[in-house]
Amino acid sequence: MNWSQAIADYQHYLRIERGLSKNSIENYCYDIKKLISYLDDNRIGSSPINVNHETIKQFIYSISKTIKPRSQGRLISGLRNFFDYLIFENYRESNPMDLIESPKIGRKLPDTLSVSDIDLLIGTIDLSYQYNGINLGERNRAIIETLYSCGLRVSELIELKLSDLFFDEGFIKVTGKGNKQRVVPVSKTTQRFIEIWKDIRRHINVEPNSKDILFLNYKGKKLTRAMIFTIIKNLVEKSGLEKTVSPHTFRHSFATHLLENGADLRAIQMMLGHESITTTEVYMHVDRSYLSDVLNKFHPRK
Repeated sequence: MNWSQAIADYQHYLRIERGLSKNSIENYCYDIKKLISYLDDNRIGSSPINVNHETIKQFIYSISKTIKPRSQGRLISGLRNFFDYLIFENYRESNPMDLIESPKIGRKLPDTLSVSDIDLLIGTIDLSYQYNGINLGERNRAIIETLYSCGLRVSELIELKLSDLFFDEGFIKVTGKGNKQRVVPVSKTTQRFIEIWKDIRRHINVEPNSKDILFLNYKGKKLTRAMIFTIIKNLVEKSGLEKTVSPHTFRHSFATHLLENGADLRAIQMMLGHESITTTEVYMHVDRSYLSDVLNKFHPRK
């Protein structure tokens, strides 16, 4: 078995057996390709079946000089999963990653925006902005409102469909990682801004593959992840906000503000679509003053 065949089989496994999205599969295989590049650059003729622990150790040592510990840990985890798959398929008897330890890293707390930061960014949007006769300012406001009010990932936002909107019932249907679906409440304010955009959207000549997609560009095509990043970057620069803001920042802010206002952690987990509540628990560390307030308010021994 060569590397190309191993990657192709692994991709098939991740897609069919694990139900992972295209982006997740690409990330898994990106780590394997880094290993292949290292083997090629150093003229090490190892195959997926016979690459050994010593070679892996040298590769990890080499790449640790160029990537941060968190990225290094993710790479080690990705390669370990790949070799576990080869063992599962009886291509190997052992995992060369078994004695490779991930670097110790602190738990990274998510970056968040304050409510006033959110208001500033939304207030900065030029609602009269048009391109080719299409009002993209109203679209951009609906995008930011949806990211923040529903806590969506950028991949979930760009895939959001008209048929996923259930405004009479007060929720939207979101397709998350691994094509897992969840129901997320949507506020009346966000509904109103989306409805404004839907009225504008009716005047766009939509391409066939995007007929059911909510957020489009002026050509009637689905927006890309990069376009959402660009919209936010330009908005932050225009507002003068001196913070690093990405689409995920709005998701983090959504969860943090809910927790600060007394929301149940389990409810936040369900709305974010986290498979494990331990992922959601990172927000418990964001505002320690809030936790102190909870203790003082609710514990019988104040």
